[in-house]
Amino acid sequence: MSPSHPIPNLQVVWFKRDLRTHDHRPLHHAALNGPVLPIYIVEPDIVAADDFSAGHWQFIRSSLSELRRALADLGQPLVVRVGNAVDTFEKLRSDAGPFTLWSHQETGNRATFDRDIDVRRWAATSGIEMHECRQHGVVRGALDRDRWAKQWQAFMDEPETPAPNALQSLPVRPGPIPTLADLDLPRGRFEALQAGGEEAAHRTLQSFLFDRGRRYRREMSSPVTAFQSCSRLSPHLCWGTISIRTVRNAALNRKDELSNRSGRETADWRKSISSFISRLHWNGHFIQKLESAPRIEHESFIPAFDAVRENDFDTERYEAWKAGETGYPLVDACMRALRATGYLNFRMRAMIVSFAAYDLWLDWRSFHDVLARRWIDYEPGIHFSQLQMQSGTTGINALRIYNPTKQARDLDPDGTFIRRWVPELRRVPDTYIHTPWLAPPQVQVRSGCRIGKQYPKPIVRHETAARRARKVIGEVRKRPEVQQQAKQVLDQHGSRRHRSRRKTTQSGVKNHRSHSDTSGQQQTFEF
Repeated sequence: MSPSHPIPNLQVVWFKRDLRTHDHRPLHHAALNGPVLPIYIVEPDIVAADDFSAGHWQFIRSSLSELRRALADLGQPLVVRVGNAVDTFEKLRSDAGPFTLWSHQETGNRATFDRDIDVRRWAATSGIEMHECRQHGVVRGALDRDRWAKQWQAFMDEPETPAPNALQSLPVRPGPIPTLADLDLPRGRFEALQAGGEEAAHRTLQSFLFDRGRRYRREMSSPVTAFQSCSRLSPHLCWGTISIRTVRNAALNRKDELSNRSGRETADWRKSISSFISRLHWNGHFIQKLESAPRIEHESFIPAFDAVRENDFDTERYEAWKAGETGYPLVDACMRALRATGYLNFRMRAMIVSFAAYDLWLDWRSFHDVLARRWIDYEPGIHFSQLQMQSGTTGINALRIYNPTKQARDLDPDGTFIRRWVPELRRVPDTYIHTPWLAPPQVQVRSGCRIGKQYPKPIVRHETAARRARKVIGEVRKRPEVQQQAKQVLDQHGSRRHRSRRKTTQSGVKNHRSHSDTSGQQQTFEF
């Protein structure tokens, strides 16, 4: 069938997790080759998946609205369609004739991985030229892990690409951007969800580099200070409202600007900016793990760990953890804050996963969806790698079993964060705010918080659970076949920066007392 409204030399730019105009190579190159049709496809199967939430769509939708306006200012607004990607592109081909398809490579979950395969297969059989550009420095295909850092560096050193000066207006109906109700997504209970969009991303970056970030290095770990002092760029990097190259360049420029200054304040800034720049490297490092081994979405790095917890799922414990009713104040405050804001800093993320994996002995596969839905910055490559690292299933990392009471005392000493998010404990004296179950009955009555009534008693004893976790996981790690698999994981996925330090953790479980952990671990990063 001949096209009904052919558009000669049409260039279609498919937006996915790259909702911006600046440093967007597919858009830049497409505009050099013909009239551009920018399109975003809302895919019902992906929206209905267990790892997608109303919070994600709220952030995406606000970003799409701004992207549509920005592209309209250039001459051609963003086109939005709802449906299967292949069906959408086939209808476009039927209506407008052959076109060239541009997009960024995406390292997503299995659903988007399969979707991209389907689109590439359709393009190959339909005479559609397709170009996929790198976005994160992730290497697709055969990978020499020893050269990865240099490849990442070379990609980041390439110049940012400007937005086109103008786009040709095309006779295509833009279409509405669906609401939560249109997609049958329940309205979220967010109190302080970050705004999406490219403008918000750049404002957030500037406020971090010139205002909020001075004490980043010292304040990134405490939930009391991290919400303000961390960059808060993770959702923008996740959904691509700003590129990591743009962020890195801005941070490097800020570091250079500070190099000729002196004074304590400047010293604080230099240390914080340097720490932040070093952590940007880990973004691509973790996404590369999923790109190289898609199986880690559903399977532990070391398959033997899949059997360790799979028959021990406790629904009551899981529901208490999810609701923020475990009886451990900082754990509960974090789970409630996450539900309300879509954000937690890295240390608190690690702690709630540690509590689920070790204290409650939950398989990471049983709770990864609930966290994926709550993180507004859900990036599959980072998500699955971090869940497994914090659950002890990688075979190459020392166990980090966080003591939730020690974490609370160290990072929220006067209970500011706890009282904000667990109002039942608001009147509990400082002496008992971290261990309310130890408060005498008369103190519980005076504070209006009787344990077992207004607030639950601890659902597990941390010390007992931690001992069990170390013993079980330590026994698995001692198996010769597991040690061999751990070596393979290290060779394929391990950072080359700290190989000598990691050798001490490959076959054992050293340095894993219940502790507050260190804030500068080589595999942690903060946004």
